[in-house]
Amino acid sequence: EVQLVESGGGLVQAGGSLRLSCAVSGFTSEDYTIGWFRQAPGREREGISCIGSSDGSTYYADSVKGRFSISRDNAKNTVYLRMNSLKPEDTAVYYCATDLGKYSGSYCRYSWSYLEIWGQGTLVTVSS
Repeated sequence: EVQLVESGGGLVQAGGSLRLSCAVSGFTSEDYTIGWFRQAPGREREGISCIGSSDGSTYYADSVKGRFSISRDNAKNTVYLRMNSLKPEDTAVYYCATDLGKYSGSYCRYSWSYLEIWGQGTLVTVSS
C-alpha cells in the first residue's frame, strides 16, 4: 500500500520559515512525480509546486515563486518543500500527492491529472 505522509507544519510568524516533508512508503521506484498543493478555508485547492524524477524538473506557482523551494532525497523516499518569507495568505492545509510514476512527460506542471495518491495534509498557520 502506497502512503504519503506530510509533516512539518505548524504556527509561524509572518516572515518566518518552515520545511515540509512528504514521506513516501510502499513504492520502491524513484521515477515518480510529487506535487504540493494547499487549501485555505473557503478556497479551492491550489497546486503550488511539483518535482519530477531525477532529471530535476520543478514548477512553482506565481504565488510562491521565489519563496518556496522543492527538493527530493531519493535515498529517504522524501520530498521537501522549504517555505521562506511566509505570509498570512500562505495559511492553509498543505498536501502532497504522487502519480506513482504514471506521468511520462518532462515537465511536472502538466502532471496534475495523473496524481492519484494523496497524503492527509499538514496545517500551516502564518500569523501577522
